[in-house]
Amino acid sequence: MAKHETTKRISIWDPSIVRTAAIGALLKLNPSTMWKNPVMFVVEAGSVLTTFLCLRDAIAGTPGLGFSVQITAWLWFTVLFANFAEAMAEGRGKAQAETLRRAKVETLANRMRSDESIDVVPATMLRKGDRVVVSAGEFIPGDGEIVEGIASVDESAITGESAPVIREAGGDRSAVTGGTRVLSDRIVIVISSNPGETFIDRMIALVEGAERQKTPNEIALTILLSGLTIVFLLAVVTLQPFAVYSGAPQSTFVLVSLLVCLIPTTIGGLLSAIGIAGMDRLIQHNVLATSGRAVEAAGDVNTLLLDKTGTITLGNRQAAEFLPVGGATEHWLADAAELSSLADETPEGKSIVALARRRYGVAPRDTALAGSTVVPFTAQTRMSGIDLNGRVIRKGAVDAIERLTSANEHRPPAELRETVERIARSGGTPLVVAENGTALGVIHLKDVVKGGMRERFDQLRAMGIRTVMVTGDNPLTAAAIAAEAGVDDFLAEATPEDKMQFIKSEQAGGRLVAMTGDGTNDAPALAQADVGVAMNTGTQAAKEAGNMVDLDSDPTKLIEVVEIGKQLLMTRGALTTFSISNDVAKYFAIIPAMFAVAFPVLDALNVMRLATPQSAILSAVIFNALVIVALIPLALRGVRYRPMSAEAMLRRSLLVYGAGGLVVPFIGIKLIDLAIVFFGLA
Repeated sequence: MAKHETTKRISIWDPSIVRTAAIGALLKLNPSTMWKNPVMFVVEAGSVLTTFLCLRDAIAGTPGLGFSVQITAWLWFTVLFANFAEAMAEGRGKAQAETLRRAKVETLANRMRSDESIDVVPATMLRKGDRVVVSAGEFIPGDGEIVEGIASVDESAITGESAPVIREAGGDRSAVTGGTRVLSDRIVIVISSNPGETFIDRMIALVEGAERQKTPNEIALTILLSGLTIVFLLAVVTLQPFAVYSGAPQSTFVLVSLLVCLIPTTIGGLLSAIGIAGMDRLIQHNVLATSGRAVEAAGDVNTLLLDKTGTITLGNRQAAEFLPVGGATEHWLADAAELSSLADETPEGKSIVALARRRYGVAPRDTALAGSTVVPFTAQTRMSGIDLNGRVIRKGAVDAIERLTSANEHRPPAELRETVERIARSGGTPLVVAENGTALGVIHLKDVVKGGMRERFDQLRAMGIRTVMVTGDNPLTAAAIAAEAGVDDFLAEATPEDKMQFIKSEQAGGRLVAMTGDGTNDAPALAQADVGVAMNTGTQAAKEAGNMVDLDSDPTKLIEVVEIGKQLLMTRGALTTFSISNDVAKYFAIIPAMFAVAFPVLDALNVMRLATPQSAILSAVIFNALVIVALIPLALRGVRYRPMSAEAMLRRSLLVYGAGGLVVPFIGIKLIDLAIVFFGLA
């Protein structure tokens, strides 16, 4: 048995995460950690330098110590809150890992003792070689081999096919996969892997470590920020000789303040948090990314491959029509089909009952009919049905029903086979209904396109993403479903080689490809795709080939993955634009303050009319620190993504974050200056 729990959403300001992040911010002050972020490493080095100078001045009794202490304190505040932002992002992922672990512990299995008695244990206690019993309706707790019994197993999450398969002891049909569900009968399985070796264990370790390689885009941005830092460092160092020559020498505190305010500290302090938060936003959707590169690549995807069954269609087949044969009427067939399905709790069975009542006017009946005998589906008979008041009704596969009718010396009509073959050619699944040994007709089960899929594909099209449906169906069936769903293209009768070749051809054209898969036959394509999302209930090969895993095994979530990837890129771009823009305002605050005495003409640049040189410098430093604090929620939540062209997106970013980065600092620094003067801090 298995108890599944969806991971709950973790709040940004969860008290336990905030406490852990506060401690983490201090631990990250280790220079061996800080040097990985060159911008903040420079700020920390400046903080250490000004701290040393403050202690020296305090011992020597140098006047003006208050200003120096305030500058030093705000520099440390800047470093700590940059570390705090990164620790917050990491903390949310670690909290999510704890939720995953609790859900994993609550997965139970029926382990068989040596005396064949049953011991119910958490699945994590299973060891290689353990025998477990799985009955109808239960999930298989781990990969293994059937050693006893035969059963119908729902492997739709692995193969993508909605039709159940028969698995039995011996031969080449004995292997079963953890996460699949037994639909009928009872089987005994020998577990083939130990705990701690599973994919979910590795994913929990990955999330807890919260370590990832930087993506090419992020590396390029880091190089840009490092280059700007070096340029401004050289500019500030060479500024002092000019200041001395001009008769306006500057203190180390002022020079460090100028450097910290001019280098891109805002984006430098939030860059790591943005990347980790991108992975964390996937975790909030129960998707684990094995690398930050995959999250970023999702934002640049051009082509999206989606499996038909379970992604575009409901996965569980639905009754579409009743086709009578041999003189039976539609109402007779519908009545018999409804009776045979009353005790069938599968989605297919429920859809048969609903169709019979909705379209054919069959009167609703109680599932527990007096005097009736329900015949459950078994893997041996491949039939189910009901015996009621002399009516022996059976529903099942065509060959099983043909054997039944032949045993009753009722030769099935020729049109039965013709109807069955027509349904099969169209991609549907035929179920034959018989009463008292005579075939009445066929139930046509078909894939049903999920509601709202056309709108979602329209949304992806607006993002500039081409959608391609992948299916094993014949081209005629594939074309019909593709047209109904609204995808841009389809790949019919697709083999693993076909999927792989399609992805390679797209990539050869300079396009990034994302796909979802869960079977071993999907592994090559998942490995080739730029973004490969494997289902947690899929095979180990698929999960190791992909660079993301969906714990809910919901293939449609690939659309959310793309949106989160785009949101990550937008957030990084928006905050980079804001960071560089607000450096301009800080320039207008500090440079006039530094040289106003020696060069009164520079007072014209004091457009904010800041009170004194000291208050101007202190205001800029304080604003530089506080803006990081103010932007932490935005870095963790991400900039809201809206489908639009790249040109419109750039224009919006420049207007909102570029202009905002220019205006907000002027207002903020002026308000801080007024507060400093009011409280007499400078």
